Amino acid sequence: MIKQDVRFLTTPDGVRIACATTGSGPPLLKAPNWMSHVGFDWESPILRHWWEGLSRKHRLVRFDQRGCGLSDRAVDDLSFDRWVEDLEFVADELGLDRFALLGMSQGAAVALEYAARHPDRLSHLVLYGGFPRGWAKRGGPTSEHSALLTLIKEGWGRENAAYRQVFTSQFIPEGTSEQMRWFNELERASASPEVAAAFHMEVGKIDLLDRLELINTPAVVFHSRHDARVPFEQGQQLASLIPGARFIPLESKNHILLESEPAWPVFLGELHAFLGGTAPPGAGQGGTYGDLTKRELEVLRLLADGKTDREIAEHLFLSVRTVGNHVKHILSKTSSANRTEAAVQATRMGLV
Repeated sequence: MIKQDVRFLTTPDGVRIACATTGSGPPLLKAPNWMSHVGFDWESPILRHWWEGLSRKHRLVRFDQRGCGLSDRAVDDLSFDRWVEDLEFVADELGLDRFALLGMSQGAAVALEYAARHPDRLSHLVLYGGFPRGWAKRGGPTSEHSALLTLIKEGWGRENAAYRQVFTSQFIPEGTSEQMRWFNELERASASPEVAAAFHMEVGKIDLLDRLELINTPAVVFHSRHDARVPFEQGQQLASLIPGARFIPLESKNHILLESEPAWPVFLGELHAFLGGTAPPGAGQGGTYGDLTKRELEVLRLLADGKTDREIAEHLFLSVRTVGNHVKHILSKTSSANRTEAAVQATRMGLV
């Protein structure tokens, strides 16, 4: 049975950070994100399988962000830069000279900035459900987020979970009633309404588009195809802009994968293979495109544009069967696991 060790570290500005360690092996540090509570998470049916799964082959280190969970709640500075500095502090304090870094959701942005600043410290970079730009920088409607902010301020700390259920339905829309009850309580246990509102606003301001080209750590990007919290396209964009990154779509509607769904063992297997250095040939290297025929390049460009085989066939005046054969050849020649991976790699290399 895996046991969890919790200790407290005090940052240079006097904030106590709750840090949890599980498992043994090469270090895997998880970047912080809001709605974390290292004590509550460990007992949760929503997250326990994550920490146990990640701890099987690694020494997993995760910590509560300042203002959240078991870390000090009464703090003034909840800026993105401070989140990155806390990650730097924990890595230094624990003596992690070289390690793998995991960023989930908003924590992916923190991990990306750390990777840009400290490429020599990282062996691997794992991003799950992340984004390069916060909600306010994507150009979408702000009315939705204004409504969410009101819900946070008015109902986050109430006994009645109706307000928090809105967020729960975005994170685990396929969760059972018991799992949703746990997540509703995690929201309230992890942060006060004031801190939750401040985090929501700070996340909206994140913009790392000009930082991604600086990352030279081997990276893999996971994203649920029907994620209701962070759009699937955000994960695709991350993978296309990080040099050499591999993109792995997951067949799920949940922002946090549940233990019972088929996507969970797929994710865990791919993650351990990546961290263990046994990723499929060509993964993270962009494949080879020099031997693609002119027709295959045309098909690839249309494939990357999101067109189906039938639409490609109509555009190029080919049969659907012929297009299907071209796609098979493209996947083989580019060492891509699927159409999405081939399209993302081609986009990154400037072929599309």
